[in-house]
Amino acid sequence: MGCLILQSSQFRHYIEAFNREDQELYPRYVPNRDAWDFLSRNIPLFDCPDKELELTYYFRWWTYRKHIKQTPQGFVITEFLPDVSWARKYNTINLTAPVHVNEGRWLCDRRFIKAYTHFWWRQGGTISGPGAYANWLPHALWECAKAFGDVDALTEYLAEMADNYHAWQRGWEIPGFGPAEGGAYRTGLHPNGLFFQGDNYEGTEYSISGYGYRPLTNSGMCANAAAIAAVARQAGNGQLEEEFRIESERLRKLIHRQLWNEELEFFCTRTPADQLAPVRELCGYAPWYFGVADDGYEAGWSQIRDPEGFAAPYGPTFPEQRHGGFQLSYEGHECQWNGPSWPLTTSITLTAMANLLNDYPKATISARDYFDTLLCYARSHRRVREDGTLLPWIDENLHPYTGDWIARSRYRPIWSVDGINVERGKDYNHSTFCDLIITGLIGLRPRVDSVIEVNPLIPHNAWDYFCLERIPYHDGHLTILWDRNGSRYGRGPGLQLFRDGVLIATRPTLGKIQAMK
Repeated sequence: MGCLILQSSQFRHYIEAFNREDQELYPRYVPNRDAWDFLSRNIPLFDCPDKELELTYYFRWWTYRKHIKQTPQGFVITEFLPDVSWARKYNTINLTAPVHVNEGRWLCDRRFIKAYTHFWWRQGGTISGPGAYANWLPHALWECAKAFGDVDALTEYLAEMADNYHAWQRGWEIPGFGPAEGGAYRTGLHPNGLFFQGDNYEGTEYSISGYGYRPLTNSGMCANAAAIAAVARQAGNGQLEEEFRIESERLRKLIHRQLWNEELEFFCTRTPADQLAPVRELCGYAPWYFGVADDGYEAGWSQIRDPEGFAAPYGPTFPEQRHGGFQLSYEGHECQWNGPSWPLTTSITLTAMANLLNDYPKATISARDYFDTLLCYARSHRRVREDGTLLPWIDENLHPYTGDWIARSRYRPIWSVDGINVERGKDYNHSTFCDLIITGLIGLRPRVDSVIEVNPLIPHNAWDYFCLERIPYHDGHLTILWDRNGSRYGRGPGLQLFRDGVLIATRPTLGKIQAMK
């Protein structure tokens, strides 16, 4: 697909600079020497006035392609570049498979996500049972199918998705970890109707709320059930459709009834003692990420801009800062979720914010709140090298006040082989970023039907222009551009939507536009 407005050569300097500054420890299917060729053919091109945001966009694509791994059974996507002991086959970790799918669905070459999907369902990926983390892969694949325009393809895996859900309902024993170390707990569906999960196997170990019935796990399972019902409908399997529709609705009601904290006006973890943990954590926004939240529960979103809540210079923080358990420690375990900012939940929160602004008429935040939080997230993708050089960087967890990558500072002296630092968290593939630009900031809202919907979340006086081009969508490619006075791109003023080079919708101001594909 050629470009209508932008030329890929405009952005080559970003990739060349990333390569120059990189110590390539783990070359994979697309090594640095081939990075430009691969990315110039595969990613949507993005032009905007904020060059720091633009740089971060290309940096995250540059890091993502490092994690495309060719195996004897096809392509997978990894979270860590070096092998880690808690990963499973081919160094995969199911916790982050959904974010890999969300991000990778925007590559023009769809082979990678299709092979990755096949790996999880048919080639030994660990999605349930001991060693499996909470995850929302069926939901992510349904969202991916909306972008691909090929929801029928998921019907091939309907039986596996249903079996996996049933396995999660039955649950399994998990060794204790962190504060509960030495004990054990049983994950799965408990008598109160909710899924029990340790924070360690939700990927949020040492959180203030700890083990219990957590908003992220339960919202994810609710969304998984809804996705399986949708796939069953496509397959014409009325029995499975009804089973999982009822299951999704049952969980949705329980999430509101048992996890909503009236006093805090927030979705909170219910503890094993059957009490709501008295702390707001970013995972309490998960019901909006999955479209599970009902109208009327939006009050807690004010915490995203509150400096005693989640707002911080390199935030948002995972727990609210006013809580007595909030701490930023360089002692104990290097991955603590009791204070730092984590890209995983920051990206989940930003997707939830975009959903709130698009789908909930009583949203208590604005596009400005989304925009500012996204820019904060983008500018946290930096590290000051020992010689003072500022590098684009993505790692595990951030000190929300200084921007220091905490885990890296903690394990750097010991995470080495023969005295060589092997950088466990460098180029960490644990979150989304490019998907936030495409579906949130620029506002392409994937749909199952033939309507193309775009709703940019850019404050009206923030930018005079932007262009996102060569977006693979259904069976074509889209270009979305904004040019306030028509001088940037020479196509006239306003917001414009092109499909395969043909103008299909326009409006003079920023706002929602729709067109038939």
